[in-house]
Parts: sequence; C-alpha cells; structure tokens
Amino acid sequence: MNCEKKESCGIFGVYSKIGHSVSFRIYNGLVALQHRGQDSAGIATSDSKKIRIMTGVGLVSDIFNRESVESLSGSIGIGHVRYPTIGGCTKEDAQPLLVHSPKRGIALAHNGNIANYSKLVSELSIQGRMVSSSCDAEVILHIFASAYEQTHDFFNAAKICMEKIDGSYATVLITGEGDLVAFRDPHGIKPICFGEDAEKVIFASESVALDMNRMRLGGFLAPGEVAVVSKGTMKRKVVLQKQPAHCMFEYIYFARPDSNIDGKIVYEVRVELGRRLAKSSPAKADIVVPVPDTARPAALGFSEASGIPMIEGLMKNRYVGRTFIMPSQAKREDAVNLKLNAVRHLVEGKRVVMIDDSIVRGTTSRPIIEMLRHAGAREVHVRITCPPVVAPCFYGVDLPTYSELIAANHSVAEIAKKIGADSLAFQNFNDLAESIGLGDKICAGCLNGKYPTKTGEELAKKLKKEGGKLKGCRIWEEELG
Repeated sequence: MNCEKKESCGIFGVYSKIGHSVSFRIYNGLVALQHRGQDSAGIATSDSKKIRIMTGVGLVSDIFNRESVESLSGSIGIGHVRYPTIGGCTKEDAQPLLVHSPKRGIALAHNGNIANYSKLVSELSIQGRMVSSSCDAEVILHIFASAYEQTHDFFNAAKICMEKIDGSYATVLITGEGDLVAFRDPHGIKPICFGEDAEKVIFASESVALDMNRMRLGGFLAPGEVAVVSKGTMKRKVVLQKQPAHCMFEYIYFARPDSNIDGKIVYEVRVELGRRLAKSSPAKADIVVPVPDTARPAALGFSEASGIPMIEGLMKNRYVGRTFIMPSQAKREDAVNLKLNAVRHLVEGKRVVMIDDSIVRGTTSRPIIEMLRHAGAREVHVRITCPPVVAPCFYGVDLPTYSELIAANHSVAEIAKKIGADSLAFQNFNDLAESIGLGDKICAGCLNGKYPTKTGEELAKKLKKEGGKLKGCRIWEEELG
C-alpha cells in the first residue's frame, strides 16, 4: 500500500489475425493494468485505413463506456494507463500519442522514463519537430517516425531510437496501415510480455493483461528486442542489447502478484522475500500484519518461516483516493487514516510484526504504526521487504531527491525512532537478489546508486551537487550542464 511511491505506467497492444475488432480486448487489458497508473488512460485502433484514438484523465472505467469502446473500430490497437514521471496529469499528456505521418499515421504508448529527455527535445526542435506535450512518449514517437521515414524499416527505426534514447521504455505502436510494433530498451528495464495464438497477438506490461483476454503467456521481449506484426505474421529481432537491468521494484511493488515478470512469478518472489526477512531479521511477536496490498505475500512468507501467525490486522478502504496527491503532509496523514483501519480485536494487546514493501520518505509509516498502537498493539516491529532506498530513480519510479529519502540521511535506528517503531529491519541486498532470481540482471540504482545508463549516472551527480528539484520540475526535465 506504500503511498510514498508513485507508480509506473501500463501498456497493451493487440493484433487480430482474423480481422476482429480489438477495442474491448484493449479495455480488458487496461483494467487488468489499472494498478500501474490511475491518472489517465487511452486507446488507439487502426482499421488499416486510419487511426482512431480516445484518451482521458482518470480511471479506465471513468473514461470509457460501451459506446465509446465500440466506436474505436479496427483489428489492431494499443492502450495505456499512466502515472506521469515527466509532465503532468492533463489530457494533452495522456497516451497513446499520435503523429499523422508516415504510414497514414503512427500512435504510440510507452512505459518508462527518458533520462535524456531535455536533450532530445532540443535536438527535435532543431530538426523542426516541435514537441507539443510534456510527455516523453512524444519524444520516442517523433524519433521513431523520423527514423522510419529515413529507413522504411521498423527494426532499423527502433534501433535508431535505442541509439538516441537513454532511459527505460517498453513501447507499443500502431500505424494507420495496420502494423503493430513493440520494442524494449537495450537494458530491458521495464517489462513487456507477449502471447500468440491462431487468432491474435498480444503485448502487455504484465501477464495478467493476457490472462484477462484468455491468452497464454508466450514469453518476454528480450532487452533491445523488436517485434513487428504485419499482414498476420510476427517477426522478432534483437537490434541492440546491453547488460540486462530489470527493475527490481516490479517484483517488490509495481506488478500484480499474479503476474509473471521475465519468467519470475511475482507472488512467489514476494513470499520468498518474507521468508528470508524472517530468517535475517527475526522478531519476538504474537502476530504478523501486512500493510495492504503488496506486502501480503511477504507477510505470509514471514509467517511460514517464523511460525508467527499472519492476520489481516489492517483493512483497506478501496474507495479512497491516493494519499500522495494531498496538498500537505498533514492531509496525507489524515488520508492514510481514511484508507486504512486497524482491527482492534485482532491487534489489541499483541506484539505486532508489521510487514511493508518499502520506506521512501517515512511519511506514511508513522501514521500506520500510530494506528496500530491506538488499536491497542503492545509493540510494533517493522520489517521491510526492500533494502533501504538511498538514491533517486531516473527510469520510471518517481522516487524523490536525495534530501527527501529518509534512508539516505538517517541510520536504521534513527528511522525507527522517527516512525515510532519498537524495532526496524530492512531486507539485505543479497536476499533481495536471490529472491528475485535474476542474478546481476536487475536495476537497483535506487538501492546502491549504480545506474545502468550514462545519463542516469550524470543526473545522480548533478542532483547530489545541486540538491532538490530544479526550478520546480524533475531533474531530467532540465538540461545537463
């Protein structure tokens, strides 16, 4: 439930080999991916003659109804749910985004964050391609469209994008002539899976979006891989590959537990995180209580390994808005009380092990602990499935600056005191890596300050030197000096 982190985005693409309308499949896929972004959503479809597009601000179910989905005719299409890591929450920044040429237009959606955004906007301006939104997907769209005009080849156009763009991007696009293209950045930071049967091909951020459409998982695009579906046939090719660096936060927080991300079942990873945490950081307690929802599997693992029973001592109200949009810290803390409620008859008089996925600022942990104490908990021992977050992220997790990160500025004992815990322990990095099971193929820049791309390293240096957000915006929206 950690309200201190803001989420990533979700993408979905589908091609019907038998010419059926795909708009309802896209809608279903976006509903399955709604947890990845709640600020805006959009759908674009093509009937091989033109592209139809509809976007809006809010949840998928608020933007689309049966009539609007039916109006998006076409046998190929893409969809997107968004949380903005560049730009704001406006209809103009909602994806998919569209250019009108070549190929009777191209509509594109992506999940990730472009670290060298400002540099690329300047280069596009010099070329006469003006970026009209504040969304970094438009940068990818312009670069791809320009590259395709030069090369007339989807694979080469995607490769040119990869050579120019620094950052994370899992991308889907369609053309007005009926092509579907998907590609992943050379490090594979953000996930993209696919499925194919006799009737259709689907690409999505998470396998649950395939499940929602009764499609079996076929695999995952490799880092730097491009898939092109045209005239009913899919072709795949790795055009530029670097050291894989899959985002570790997908396993801890972003993805649904029933998803398969790069061959790893998220639920199983989280259970193992809990088991290892119980062994490395035991606590004398009566009950294990997860902070809903992402910490539930980890709490189960902690309970199994420790022998301490897990109970649902915190209940979540699913009809309350997100706390991080509140205008002040006091109001954010009030919103935590609206969103969660401690079950008094379960926690009263008990020593509690509270399991959560991460601590970023520390601003929501304290009111949750106070809530448990108010409900009668004798002790609250906090165990976190992620190691301390000590550095910002430039690849799609909207983590704050160094000055805002509590673990970058305080010891574990100091954090425990600040949040009011009787004890506090974080997962160690080795147990995190072994739980995920991808070896050194994970991006953990926010945990160790080691970034997989050059611009990420440069931004970290600049942020350390100059402090907080510059001129009121995110640092990657500023020019590097």
